[in-house]
Amino acid sequence: LCLQIEVGTLAPRPKEPQTLPGLGETTAGTPKVQPPSGAGPVPPAPIPGQGVVSMPGLPSCQLCLCLGSSVYCDDAGLEQIPALPPDTEYLYARFNRIRAIRAGDFSGLEKLKRIDLSSNSIWRVEADAFRLLPRLQELLLPQNLLTALPELPRSLLRLDARLNRIGSAGLRPETLRVSALSPQDLKQLQFLHLSDNQLDFIPVPLPESLRSLHLQHNNIRTMHEDTFCDSQEQGQIRRALEDIRLDGNPINLSLFPNAFFCLPRLPTGRF
Repeated sequence: LCLQIEVGTLAPRPKEPQTLPGLGETTAGTPKVQPPSGAGPVPPAPIPGQGVVSMPGLPSCQLCLCLGSSVYCDDAGLEQIPALPPDTEYLYARFNRIRAIRAGDFSGLEKLKRIDLSSNSIWRVEADAFRLLPRLQELLLPQNLLTALPELPRSLLRLDARLNRIGSAGLRPETLRVSALSPQDLKQLQFLHLSDNQLDFIPVPLPESLRSLHLQHNNIRTMHEDTFCDSQEQGQIRRALEDIRLDGNPINLSLFPNAFFCLPRLPTGRF
């Protein structure tokens, strides 16, 4: 059966559909929701326990949302690190119930640059869980239950372990080095944030690359005069280290007048 239309004759115009009561209308003062500007649909948020979340043309992963090289697992009810695509560069797994990081959790993920595990319940990190990640630049572990810092990769630029339970026993002298067997410092570390822990000393040696050191609200009572500056090298200048926070500690910084001569700015704290 074919529909024939004579040349020069317009097809009949369809009638306007009638709007059912309560549908397709908005009440006074309530604007319709407009689609977001920009190309592409809005990705759905991951739903705990609902298996795979995926979109056409995008990779998928269990319990998380994958967008290119970024994986979002925030507030997904996770109790451990999930399986991740091998090309993952940025992992966000905040506000979950993860308690431990196993040595093999990031095995094979050599492209990882940032791991954000803020606001979990992590109290244990197995050896080499992070240290063997060759491109890791940012490790964010604030608001967990850590009592010790994990071993760190030499590529690290930023370490944030605020609001944990890290004390003197959990901050060994070699913590800021690649491992206890290697004398090579973390030469690229720029941001070390350990505020709101249970430290009673300033961790040393501090990498020369360090720009920001936050140790406020700990239990630091004293320090060595060589903590920041080499007393045997009076011409030393540490231009990079401009942000030192020691406020909220019992230490009286005025008792160490020769400890800051190489710094471009005095630490924030009690003088």
